[in-house]
Amino acid sequence: MEQKVIRSQSKNVQVSPQKMRLVADVVRGLNVEKALDVLKFMNKKGAAFLRKVVATAAANAKDLHGVDAGNLEISKLTIDEGVKYRRPKFASRGRVSMLHKRRSNINLEVKVK
Repeated sequence: MEQKVIRSQSKNVQVSPQKMRLVADVVRGLNVEKALDVLKFMNKKGAAFLRKVVATAAANAKDLHGVDAGNLEISKLTIDEGVKYRRPKFASRGRVSMLHKRRSNINLEVKVK
């Protein structure tokens, strides 16, 4: 029997990858129900975005394979760098430097235990 793997992703999330990886390290390898509870009460901006992706993967697993969220486990969770928006930052004496607004891509794989 082949292993059932459900993938979910979110692109260009408005949190820098470094900050999002701090949240991802906490829930990597957890049960989906436990991960949703942890993310619900975590005091980070990236936790809300990651919670939506995990909830989407759980809903897809239920619709496609009829698997309950209690039987799912986060097998692979990667946070990649998304598009970098560049804005001018004006300085004194007529100078300009660039301000980089970093964004993240969330890639999640959930498998059945």
